[in-house]
Amino acid sequence: MTTFEALTEYYGNYDEDGRLTSRHGKVEFLTTVKYIDKYLKRGDRIIEIGAGTGRYSHFFAQQGYQVDAVELIQHNIDIFKSKTAKYEPVTVTQGNALDLSNFADETYDITLLLGPMYHLYTAEEQRKALSEAVRVTKKGGIIFAAYCNNDAVIVQFAFQKGNIWTERYQKLIDPMTFKATSDPTELFQLYRKEDIDKLMSDFKTERLHYVGTDMATNFMRETIDSMTDEQFETYLNYHFYICERPDMIGVTHHILDIFRKE
Repeated sequence: MTTFEALTEYYGNYDEDGRLTSRHGKVEFLTTVKYIDKYLKRGDRIIEIGAGTGRYSHFFAQQGYQVDAVELIQHNIDIFKSKTAKYEPVTVTQGNALDLSNFADETYDITLLLGPMYHLYTAEEQRKALSEAVRVTKKGGIIFAAYCNNDAVIVQFAFQKGNIWTERYQKLIDPMTFKATSDPTELFQLYRKEDIDKLMSDFKTERLHYVGTDMATNFMRETIDSMTDEQFETYLNYHFYICERPDMIGVTHHILDIFRKE
């Protein structure tokens, strides 16, 4: 099965928009928005590469920002378009994060790469996606790249769910380092900070923040989903307090690497 076939099948049967609008899913969404808002200025142009069903693109377009979205999967594009209000200054085109040749160099103030790195399985593809994101960003512009964290998945999926003792996953998880490998049938590529640091060493950028966007959230979904609004606000305050702490980021399922193009 090719990457495109695997992703088409997966996202055709998965409610990605619902994931980010559930109470526990809102933690990742609100954290990402909080950091984008730190750098977003009135009049900025935004590109979202791998926009999915448009949760972030619509959010910022509804605030009046010009957003150009790129998405690979037609099913997601159909949902994206169905949710687009007439007043939104947003476009969506089908495209691949590895080839943004339809977009000019140094066009965007804010570049969102919030999904593609999840599904790229070679260092060459990963560098290419980052290179394209950097290319279309203005000098001094800010890039937000999201990754799936290796060790949170090892704890939850491998140990809590018992998959580490199955023949299938014993082949994919190094027994000494517990680093997982992936391919299109597994869908999600997993990273550690040293992997991201190595990728970023190829680019002239300055890291601004390295953020755990959900931290412990996915280990306690039921608890968070059952919270009152007041309790959830308290949890968010705690989450925001710890989400950049180097001694705690390893617990997160999703990582947001934020850097400025030099």
